[in-house]
Amino acid sequence: MFYKDIGELLVLFWKTLQELPQAWRHRRKIFEQLFEIGNASLFMVGLLSLFIGGVLALQTGPVFKDRGVVSFVGGMVGLAMAKELGPVMMAILIAGRVGSAMAAEIGSMLIFQEIDALKTMNINPVRFLVLPRFVAIAIAMPCLVVLATLVGWMGGAIVSVANSEIALTFDGYFNSLKDMVGPLDMLNGSIKSLVFSQIIVFVSCHQGLNTRGGPRGVGRSVTKAVVNSIILILIADYFLTRIMIKW
Repeated sequence: MFYKDIGELLVLFWKTLQELPQAWRHRRKIFEQLFEIGNASLFMVGLLSLFIGGVLALQTGPVFKDRGVVSFVGGMVGLAMAKELGPVMMAILIAGRVGSAMAAEIGSMLIFQEIDALKTMNINPVRFLVLPRFVAIAIAMPCLVVLATLVGWMGGAIVSVANSEIALTFDGYFNSLKDMVGPLDMLNGSIKSLVFSQIIVFVSCHQGLNTRGGPRGVGRSVTKAVVNSIILILIADYFLTRIMIKW
């Protein structure tokens, strides 16, 4: 069953790539999906990232201070947010919020025979349903990850300055961050976010297009879409890290 799902995902990916030249004709749906992804995620991305950065500084600051390297807190938070926590946590958030909505919407359309109606009208479901989501999430996800990284840095700075056990200055924090985090580190997180976005969209759309069993089937598809997306995101994260760790 696992290998069958992987094969179907690859077929869906290939069919979507074949439809990519038609993306401009569906620009309105792409913009609608971009707005939906941003509107659904922006506030949660900012709030989650702020506290992730703060927790990183809170956990590591006192330990670094005891060892006389408290100035490294900014760089540690910067690298962790840019290369790992930013892309992974945002991907899990998007899988839970946006991926589940994709699976539910497409699954409901299948149950109520709306996809059959599209085929009757000679409208390709992959072009009409998957392509706009594919393009929109590929644009939105890296932007959200960059935002999450910047907000996480600020959260770490606020905690580092406000917490008396760390007692860093803003200048000290951001000088360390600037010394340790470079463009390649941001590129690392952006590449990961792009790969994760495609995992989310294809797993979610695949589950939606293979929904069976009425409304209960929609619920099962949503659950499988989120769980499978998270599993594949973490597996992909390991292999991407192995590849990019030498950069």
